[in-house]
Amino acid sequence: MPAPHARNAAGEVRDSIVGCVPHLRAFARSLCGNRDKADDLVQEAIARALAAERSYTPGTNFKAWIFTILRNLYFNDIRKHRGRLVSCEKLGEYEPSCPPSHHASLEFCEFRRAFWTLSDGQREVLMLVGPGGLSYEEAARTCGCAVGTIKSRVCRARQELKVAMDDAEAIGHRTDVPAVAGGDPIDLLVMRFAGQGASGDERR
Repeated sequence: MPAPHARNAAGEVRDSIVGCVPHLRAFARSLCGNRDKADDLVQEAIARALAAERSYTPGTNFKAWIFTILRNLYFNDIRKHRGRLVSCEKLGEYEPSCPPSHHASLEFCEFRRAFWTLSDGQREVLMLVGPGGLSYEEAARTCGCAVGTIKSRVCRARQELKVAMDDAEAIGHRTDVPAVAGGDPIDLLVMRFAGQGASGDERR
């Protein structure tokens, strides 16, 4: 008969997985830049989490635990398939088209293009401490680096996104596009990116 700790761990893992799926999909999408690959990665992460459910400590941050599983799967796959990764130049092939008359959508498309110019590490931490809801300390443990490194990457990522968005607006002279209302524009756009990644609304 399983020990009470094991039963509690298994129950919490199974109860928490469903609510984490949208966040897992958004995080996976930010890592690999492809919806289908991201979905495969999420499925594998969930399978691994269920297989290792007794190793989870009940009451700790489940999201940080399963994000670490997904991240390890992603980088293990990279090591196995070096040379077959999609180049940054081809990431745009997976992005949806957007009619220029739809200003809000155009603004988001500009954000998405800017997002993919960030380094892998910057994209990763932005999703972990943004939509992922992890603290800097939890993100540092997930990524296996210092808290200061996480803070630096988040700060730099936000700065670069703002510069890229400002440049895009200046080039397009889009004075008629309203700013994102309520809260910090970069934070809201990151949240919207996560929602798009999780919704399945994206088209190649």
